[in-house]
Amino acid sequence: MAEPVDAVYFADCAARSFFDQVANKWSVMILTILTEKPTRFNEFIRRLEGVTHKALTQALRRLERNGLIAREVLATSPVAVRYSITDLGRTLQAPFGAVYDWAIHHLHEIEQAREAYDARADR
Repeated sequence: MAEPVDAVYFADCAARSFFDQVANKWSVMILTILTEKPTRFNEFIRRLEGVTHKALTQALRRLERNGLIAREVLATSPVAVRYSITDLGRTLQAPFGAVYDWAIHHLHEIEQAREAYDARADR
């Protein structure tokens, strides 16, 4: 008798799609920055070391599409865009904060595990 398959593992599961689009390093960092204050595109570029223009643009679009951030075009010269977190996006503060706190708390153990793994792989 086959085991029942949990719907969350189906390729078309909405939750799986959400995780794919939002649970990545740039999205988490963007949402964290936006909890502080609304932010312009170039400020993200300055703060997120290593992010490319393309990766940032894609992450911002995904977050906006999922209703987690809002995009506002500012009538300045030149035209600027400011992003802010939505009420829905704010609901992720607690879970993302918990994951961040966990990572900081266990960083030493993670580093030890990586070193042990790399030492075994080098043999």
